[in-house]
Amino acid sequence: MVTDKIAALGRARVAVTVAFAAHGLLAAAWVVRIPQIKEHLGLSEGSMGVALLGAPVGVVVAVRFAGRIIASRGSRATTIAAGIACAASLVPLGLAWNLGALTLALLLLGASLGLMDVAMNAQGVAVERGYGRPLMSGLHGAYSIGTLVAALAGSAAAQAGVPVPLHLAAAAVALAALMAVGCRGLLDRSADAVPVPAEPPAAGERAPAAAPSSRWLLVMLGVIGLCSFVGEGAMADWSAIYLREDLGTGPGVAGLGYAGCAVAMTVGRLAGDRVVARFGPVPVLRAGSLTAALGLGLGLAAGHPAAAVCGFTIFGLGAAVVAPVTFSAAGNIPGVPAAAGISRVTGVGYLGLLGGPPVIGFVAQGVGLGWALAVPVGLVGLIVLLAPATATAES
Repeated sequence: MVTDKIAALGRARVAVTVAFAAHGLLAAAWVVRIPQIKEHLGLSEGSMGVALLGAPVGVVVAVRFAGRIIASRGSRATTIAAGIACAASLVPLGLAWNLGALTLALLLLGASLGLMDVAMNAQGVAVERGYGRPLMSGLHGAYSIGTLVAALAGSAAAQAGVPVPLHLAAAAVALAALMAVGCRGLLDRSADAVPVPAEPPAAGERAPAAAPSSRWLLVMLGVIGLCSFVGEGAMADWSAIYLREDLGTGPGVAGLGYAGCAVAMTVGRLAGDRVVARFGPVPVLRAGSLTAALGLGLGLAAGHPAAAVCGFTIFGLGAAVVAPVTFSAAGNIPGVPAAAGISRVTGVGYLGLLGGPPVIGFVAQGVGLGWALAVPVGLVGLIVLLAPATATAES
């Protein structure tokens, strides 16, 4: 019996790692093709910003109903179904013929990404609790590996002249199959009811509401996630455009900015658990945020393709531990169920990931993309002040 549970937990760890990697692949499958999509549709920065609003609207709707859906269907079924739906949404994204069609396709993509994100994090919490040791940084590392692979594949496809619709259709088929096969080992619905570290309420009693201090911590953690994710979204959606249109690089080189960010973020997250264990979450978050702000700021100020790629890469390294540390802290707030805390913070942070790029597009319309990309510099600098909220990650 115990052996069976250990085996099931091992399969679940592999499956949830696949889910995180697939989420990264799905989120980044199209980003290095943005310049071709923008050029094909004849969109300005402002119009592209309008299209990118579709994704955060989809996320807002999905997060609003995610808890209800997971409670009804379970996090396992929701993770798999949302992942397959996300893969399917890549097809209309590649076939978009005008601004409205692109916006609708991004609405579908954002909704499925948001629902999958909440569900797979709930699975991650259950698996982490079953192992009794931190795993979140490694899971986010798998997500980063997914974004890296998607960025490199997209850059190769762009360099080879593969049509955008063909590229995204092939990615959709492959990723739908990965979700259907690779995630079968996720924990069943009983895992969604695993007790959290906080003392559970007595039978028949409702869980007490979070204390004001706990609510305030959740707000600060959400803002930390948002500040970091605005930068991540900017790297994904605007770095290739900046390198190609502002600095005059070719389509293959344009994808290297995001690829460099993804590589650095992957390395940082894979090493994150050990670094945080040695120095503590607050000093690591402060040092990483300062590194990200200085690296990106100096890279943009230089106005040279090599410097810009280096800046995007340093940003990825500095921001690597923000999400894992923030989610770990949200799951360890006294009196707040771990899954509930993480889902709330994820919802706010994801708005930054998908809502930040449209804002940058609007700012770029007025002052230029180089100056607009200074917005993430200021936001990651703000994390330095908010970092003490992550002290609960030491719990």
